[in-house]
Amino acid sequence: MTVDTVETATKTPEQSQPWAELGLKADEYERIRDILGRRPTSSELAMYSVMWSEHCSYKSSKVHLRRFGELQQETPVGKLLAGIGENAGVIDVGHGYAVTFKAESHNHPSYVEPYQGAATGVGGIVRDILAMGARPIGVMDSLRFGPLDAPDTARVLPGVVAGVGGYGNCLGLPNIGGEVVFDSTYSGNPLVNALCVGVMRHEDLHLAKASGAGNKVILYGARTGGDGIGGVSVLASETFESSGPAKRPSVQVGDPFMEKLLIECTLELFAAGVVAGIQDLGGAGLSCATSELASAGDGGMHVELDRVPLRDSTLAPEEILMSESQERMMAVVEPADVERFMEICAKWDVQADVIGEVNESGRLTIEWRGETVVDVPPRTVAHEGPVYQRPYERPGWLDELQAAASSSLPRPSSGDELRSTLLRMVASPNLCSRAWVTDQYDRYVLGNTVLAQPEDAGVLRLDDDSGLGIALSVDANGRYAKLDPYAGAQLALAEAYRNVAVTGAKPVAVTDCLNFGSPEDPGVMWQFAEAVRGLADGCQKLGTPVTGGNVSLYNQTGDTAILPTPVVGVLGVLDDVARRIPSGFRTPGHIIYLLGDTADEFGGSEWAHVVHSHLGGLPPAVDLDAERELAEILHSASRDGLVSAAHDVSDGGVAQALVESVLRHGVGARVWVPDGLDPFVFLFSESTARAVVAVPHPEEVRFTGMCEARRFPHTRIGVIDDEGTLEVQGQFSIGFDELRRAHEQTLPSALGE
Repeated sequence: MTVDTVETATKTPEQSQPWAELGLKADEYERIRDILGRRPTSSELAMYSVMWSEHCSYKSSKVHLRRFGELQQETPVGKLLAGIGENAGVIDVGHGYAVTFKAESHNHPSYVEPYQGAATGVGGIVRDILAMGARPIGVMDSLRFGPLDAPDTARVLPGVVAGVGGYGNCLGLPNIGGEVVFDSTYSGNPLVNALCVGVMRHEDLHLAKASGAGNKVILYGARTGGDGIGGVSVLASETFESSGPAKRPSVQVGDPFMEKLLIECTLELFAAGVVAGIQDLGGAGLSCATSELASAGDGGMHVELDRVPLRDSTLAPEEILMSESQERMMAVVEPADVERFMEICAKWDVQADVIGEVNESGRLTIEWRGETVVDVPPRTVAHEGPVYQRPYERPGWLDELQAAASSSLPRPSSGDELRSTLLRMVASPNLCSRAWVTDQYDRYVLGNTVLAQPEDAGVLRLDDDSGLGIALSVDANGRYAKLDPYAGAQLALAEAYRNVAVTGAKPVAVTDCLNFGSPEDPGVMWQFAEAVRGLADGCQKLGTPVTGGNVSLYNQTGDTAILPTPVVGVLGVLDDVARRIPSGFRTPGHIIYLLGDTADEFGGSEWAHVVHSHLGGLPPAVDLDAERELAEILHSASRDGLVSAAHDVSDGGVAQALVESVLRHGVGARVWVPDGLDPFVFLFSESTARAVVAVPHPEEVRFTGMCEARRFPHTRIGVIDDEGTLEVQGQFSIGFDELRRAHEQTLPSALGE
């Protein structure tokens, strides 16, 4: 094998190199040559190409993401212990505990190879959490596919769900929530966003840095193979053509059993105090781990690539550096601790090899078979890549889209029409039961799950003695964001915030996964900039800092971009999980209240989408002050035991909230339309800052008194009964058998029992 060394590169400046095939632009390649004062070696070119890719460098989004760094560093509970720039954000949640959580995308790999793409997406985000020093305790996923009846959905969806469930179940991590959404724009470009949450004591926090000259660099975990060469770093940085992806590098192959050993081994290494710095190997593999550790530390590192254990002995050095093989970690260890480090790895049957050493050279040098193949300033690889000021402008088509309001669409008026509309809505792909998906996930493993799907948010217990717990939700609405990306991002934030609030938790922090089309399209770039601005402004208003996240661009097939999809994850804290509020009705006789104001708002609604295949107008108005007030009411009601159930009102309106509330435990409800409100608007409007709650009769005066003191709208709309029906008085009644058939058969019928 002929190796392209630094010496060779210096002597052959005009040698042709495949920089364009690796995703680099001409000016980027010239910049690399300027940095090095020569042409790069093939190994250096590989490193720069993956680290300067859109997926790893955020080169098109950095200028906008800076807004998040300007947010306050305090949360409603405690301080932010680690934020943007680390593997994941870390929040003080009290009692000496810290929680870390983050979401990431694995979109394009999941289209190419659904099972492994989704599985390794879960594995990668779990290692991000582990690298902070935390024990992973739960996962969530936000999934989007083309139309349910599309042939490619039948290929992609089952594989993705099996990959998410298979990997997470084998790790023994509960999947506590998420979403599944269908829209034609995701045909050929599904979204697979995975979230993981972990817990640690404050003193267990670890950061990714290589400091201390003479400290050893240890690679441990799985061997490095040819799977995933170029992987997500290249695949996620290019638009899919209509005939399929233009480039199909090997998708990573996951081994959840190896990952489970890696988790337990790493946690024992932390407990033994033998880790000075740590980094997981995900996108860009060794290229990322070595350059980021060196860049964040003292700035110097030497690595001997021959010492990297391989599954394929034919791999060239550049392939080893680009490989995104899974279940690998890199640690910086003081010489005196190496022996103990190796003993712990051996105990867990995890391979570990010293492959390098930290130094004070200010350079990252990598040696292969006695010759230097990499000699670079590490910051130029990891942190000083291109920063693009992409042109952006409001799309010309948006005025026409916003002018096409839903007010002209025919509406149901009679009781029979309302009844049939409700049944059609609850059976629609975006509102039907997700049990076909969620039943493939283990939601209760580890024994600390307090609430899980189909609840509005997942709730996990952190501490048995105090009852301290957390709530999590992920949400987005691409139709809203298409109509108004600024408002759409805030509506995603508001829904996730509200879903956490209805459990009784106090929302405290945010992570995001921002999924958009090609940044080379000024209209898409405008959508992205507006969504970031909206999310930053919304988080500032709610006092929930963005702790970290992910950007996924180039999500389009040919000229067709996905709906702009800013997925927002919100973390909340419960002082005592025993006081959490479930979403389902349980007790006949309890009074049903609707909290918040209802307006005639159907732009981007599920009703317009399902019944009329219509998208136009403006999305529901955002009122973050009302969202915060609603959250405070629900938090107080939880603490004082004033409500027995609470369900947010969002997609599908009050009708959907009522259906899910009565079917949860098979308890009926008799509901009436408030005076002065049109029955159709009452049932299907998607006005925000609203929730349906059940109030025990003895607590009704206290509850309404609290709402009145806060001047928050609250309307008595019904009562829970044991009749086995959902009745809207004066309009219609639906028995549970019919309601369940409509709600529960859609996915099994389309995807098989």
